[in-house]
Amino acid sequence: MNDRAEEVKRVITAIDALTEGEPPEARARRLTDLLKSVGEKVRRERREAVLEMQAGGMTYRDIAKASGISFGRVRQIIADDPDKPSPASE
Repeated sequence: MNDRAEEVKRVITAIDALTEGEPPEARARRLTDLLKSVGEKVRRERREAVLEMQAGGMTYRDIAKASGISFGRVRQIIADDPDKPSPASE
C-alpha cells in the first residue's frame, strides 16, 4: 500500500514538472489535455477491473464495497460501454 502512495506522489511530481515555468494559458491547455487523456485511461482501467470482479462472481454491492464507490456508480460503470457511440455522436 505504501508503494502505491509513493507512485501517486511520483505522478503528481511529474505533472508539476510538466507545466513548470509555463505561462498560465499554456499550463491551462496542457493540463486540460492531460486531464482528458488521463481521465479516459483511468475510467477504462476502472471499468475493466469492475468487469473482472463481476466476472469473478462478485455482486454489485460487493464490488462497491471493495472499490470504495457507491452501488449506483458500479451499475453505471458496468452499463457504460466506452466503445459504443453516444447518442450525440450518432
